[in-house]
Amino acid sequence: MESATVLNIIVDNIIEMNEYFSGVATGDALAPLLVLVGTILVVFTLGVFGVLTLGAIGSLFASN
Repeated sequence: MESATVLNIIVDNIIEMNEYFSGVATGDALAPLLVLVGTILVVFTLGVFGVLTLGAIGSLFASN
């Protein structure tokens, strides 16, 4: 049952993180733009490395 406690802590941290990020994203000056650019960079890099990883796994099972 200890794993349920750990999951509760993780979910609570995610909810709290969303509150902090929403405060920054709706903030003044360039903060919303910086959050948007950071999100785009993270999503792009995850996509590129995800495609590269899938290609590497696919090449393991492909015959020459």
